[in-house]
Amino acid sequence: MLDPISLTAITAVLGAVGLGTANEAGKWVWESAGGFVRRIVGREVPAPVGVGEIDEVARLVYEQVRRDPRSAASWSAFASRVNTGAPDAAAGLGQPRLPASIRFFTDRKEALKSLDREASRPADGRPRLALVHGPDGMGTSTLAVHWGSKQARLFPDGQLHAELGGDTSAPRDPGAVLRTMLRQLGVREEEIPPGGRQLGEFYRRCVADRRLLVVLDHAHSGAQVRPLLTSAPGVFTIVVARHPFPGLDAVRVPVGPLTDKDAVRLLTDIAGKPAVAAARAALPSVLERCGGSPYALRAAVPRLSVPAYPTSREVPDVHGSDPVRAAAEDAYRLLDPPAARLYRLMALSAWPAFDAEAAAWTTGTAAGEAGRALEALADSMLLECDADAHDTGRYHYRPAAREHAEAAAAREDGIAACSAALARTLRGYAVLAASAAHQALPESWRVPAPAIEPGPASDSAVRRTPVYEDRGAALEALLAESGNLVQAVRCAEESGDPRTAVSVCRSLWPLQLKAGHHETLLPALRAGARLADARFPGSADAGALHAQLAHSLTELRLWDEAETESLAAARAEETAGHVRGHASAVEFLGLLRLRQWRYEEAYACFEQAGSILMTLGAADEGVADLPRAGALLERHRGRALRGLGRREEARAKLASALRYFRAGGDTYNTARTLTDLAWTWLDVEDTDAALPLIDEAITTLGGHRAEYHLSHLRDMRERCVNP
Repeated sequence: MLDPISLTAITAVLGAVGLGTANEAGKWVWESAGGFVRRIVGREVPAPVGVGEIDEVARLVYEQVRRDPRSAASWSAFASRVNTGAPDAAAGLGQPRLPASIRFFTDRKEALKSLDREASRPADGRPRLALVHGPDGMGTSTLAVHWGSKQARLFPDGQLHAELGGDTSAPRDPGAVLRTMLRQLGVREEEIPPGGRQLGEFYRRCVADRRLLVVLDHAHSGAQVRPLLTSAPGVFTIVVARHPFPGLDAVRVPVGPLTDKDAVRLLTDIAGKPAVAAARAALPSVLERCGGSPYALRAAVPRLSVPAYPTSREVPDVHGSDPVRAAAEDAYRLLDPPAARLYRLMALSAWPAFDAEAAAWTTGTAAGEAGRALEALADSMLLECDADAHDTGRYHYRPAAREHAEAAAAREDGIAACSAALARTLRGYAVLAASAAHQALPESWRVPAPAIEPGPASDSAVRRTPVYEDRGAALEALLAESGNLVQAVRCAEESGDPRTAVSVCRSLWPLQLKAGHHETLLPALRAGARLADARFPGSADAGALHAQLAHSLTELRLWDEAETESLAAARAEETAGHVRGHASAVEFLGLLRLRQWRYEEAYACFEQAGSILMTLGAADEGVADLPRAGALLERHRGRALRGLGRREEARAKLASALRYFRAGGDTYNTARTLTDLAWTWLDVEDTDAALPLIDEAITTLGGHRAEYHLSHLRDMRERCVNP
């Protein structure tokens, strides 16, 4: 058994604590670790970021505990409450699987053999890694999925599939991709670490002993891929991209055009011998125009029976040698006008996945009509259904098809019509976001009331946003649209609409507070803060967006940037005369200091925030929230005092906050404060004093959707009863 005060054990404890700060329970343990380190070392030690800094802090602790038996006993007691093992992803929702493979698959024998060889290569410390590459429409993704489906027996722990978005204008952040893969493994959201570096380490621990296939689809660059790789002997990673990446050591598996023989075989498999025989005269033109692209060949099947199928001489080669855009042009020529117009106008921005409601905003038509047009476009292979489209009715473009549609819009609709369509789409997303945010977090002054009141949806071009069943449903609606909302901010910035960009950004606050996803939201928040400074300097909007950005940067442990943004928020709010926002920005800085184990500075920030709150006038925004804001600051002061080892003072502050939360029926904050109090007693191993507080917190949380907090409390109780 590993000695708990060995350097290896201390390093493991600090590493495990750092990986677990994504949730409230993890933050308690992180703050506890900072307090223990401060007391053992005898001075303030900055919170470590990254493996190298963790090693340095571990050495400081080790040098002290090996000399001081009391410090050793204190650290051992703390370490016993930290789980340093690998996360139990197997206890999640089951084995992840790839998307469905296709029915008809032709050729690619050499590519399949290359994947077979890399997958079966003996484990020698090198990552099992293949890079499948080829032009859009050549079937690179299909190849990876088809091979994985055939070889599923090699991966009894599952097959992960992650979309990297490399073919769009906004490839996904590696942290967001890691979070997606961890969810597929069944890891609960509350257990997933907040930051990219921590996420990578956590992911590698999760898969270390598992036999998995990982398909990283539509990769953008080697830099995007590298944080997603592991040397785990049972993991085989297939990267799918248009081009090979320099600097990525992988077995290269090129995917080129099908030969004419294989192209005819694929057409025959799909359409049948009679249809191909009937189209014999046009077949050479079909093959030439499809250029060996499996996508173009599949798209051509419904048009084999068209009497006047265009030949290469009849259709100008406006798309060069791109068979996907040529196939898109052929399909587009056969659309009815409503579907053709939707196809053009939805392509004006790279929406990740849009539904009939968004299509209706864009075209100014009824949602039912837009939905029928979307189905027609999917049948023509001009749009692709999302993996879960049967449940959500969402669609997206293949990159080359979107380029074709966007060019058609500029040519056929003109600048004015395109601008009007894009403005309608942005307006729709802004109204939806504001209404859903307000319903998800109605008590928050940070979420402005929507300009259009919620009400029943209609089939008019300008719709009233829906009334959601409850807060959770409203939050789910925001979550479902999060990718589109980020794109809306980017699009509003590019089109010179800063007010819409700022409005959408402010509506992201419930997602930040309740759902995380900080890597996904970060580009929008950066853009919003930048726009607010440029167009609305020194305003409450500028202050709010800098504060929101500071919050996400803090959660991602990008602490230097978070400090800059917190200070910018405080300056803007003070300039705007927005007292509530000014106090909140200073409070954010204090919370950052808690994460950094800078407890004295944290306490000073909470004191300053309290002094600012006292200047609120009777008519100022947020005055009604003053008692609750004061109680939250008391709780934060208690947390800072606990980190300083001033436990009696900490308990007095926490007890003061607890009285307010109990009296007001704020059960969630009551439970949080009870847990804080319990930790002050566990710090000194007084389980008799901690136990009733833990029991009351468990009872108080009954009926809440706070399973992870409850799980943490039950674990605390078990350690009190059976130390």
